[in-house]
Amino acid sequence: MSAAGAVLSTYSTGATEDMSTTTSAMLPRREYKNGIKLSIIGFGGMMVKDATAETSAARVAEAVERGVNYFDVAPQYGNAELMLGPALQPYRKDCFLACKTERRDATGVESEMKRSLERLKTDHFDLYQLHAISEVGKDVDAVFAKGGAMEFIDKAKKDGRVRHVGFSAHSVEAALAAMDRYDFDSMLFPLNFATFLKGNFGPQMLEQAQKRGVARLALKAMAKQKWPANHPDRKKYPNCWYEPLTDPAEGELGLRFTLSEPVTAAIPPGDWELFKRAMDYAARFKPVSEAEKGKLAQMAESLDPIFRFQGA
Repeated sequence: MSAAGAVLSTYSTGATEDMSTTTSAMLPRREYKNGIKLSIIGFGGMMVKDATAETSAARVAEAVERGVNYFDVAPQYGNAELMLGPALQPYRKDCFLACKTERRDATGVESEMKRSLERLKTDHFDLYQLHAISEVGKDVDAVFAKGGAMEFIDKAKKDGRVRHVGFSAHSVEAALAAMDRYDFDSMLFPLNFATFLKGNFGPQMLEQAQKRGVARLALKAMAKQKWPANHPDRKKYPNCWYEPLTDPAEGELGLRFTLSEPVTAAIPPGDWELFKRAMDYAARFKPVSEAEKGKLAQMAESLDPIFRFQGA
């Protein structure tokens, strides 16, 4: 069996793999739901946006060889679905594929899901998510209204096109409201040291998700802050709407902070070089110490977090 085959078999069988049996190059895995274990680093579709077919295939293959079995994409990521579908096809049956929708109506979701399934060359999604839940009225109320998105997503879950249902959230209020309305399988949300420690964004969502048995998937683990005006590095990272942690020591510490919280996996920035670093960091992961948390809190004080929570 190839290295990729050996790694991928863990997802299909639900077998346990812990860090003590993981080589220095391979990624640990954690429980998601129903015995499914995911690599602690997920492959974001932005990694193949505007890439060639050959580059997309090479990146997916390298990630799989390193132990990545969690892939996340959305129609809003340019041509990422078109690039990821063929590249992932050789490994699809052994991977956990997540997709999203920004449509809030049942008809719109049905059309968008059909197109995403075709582009990604699959007959089902392991996870289908309401994308970017940000406002209670505009998003949460809309998807649960008559004729709303959840009507079709529930139907798709019953007929097998969707195995798990989740949402991604950019708002504490909207995330909490969504969890009040439905027994979601997972939540994808920003969790990084600056938003968490200075912006007070994340602890509330994390606590409620744990209480409700909602699996936690993290975004922005290697985010630093909002881009400062005229930052010279901005053009180097066209797929990052925020300033990423590019210093290796800071990047590793930031990722370790996120992975030290009770999350299943984290999705790094949509930049291939930063993603490769993230795989290295994750392969040698160890929880942050109290001293390291103090260092991160000190770092956060001088930053402008990408998300803040103003509530009590």
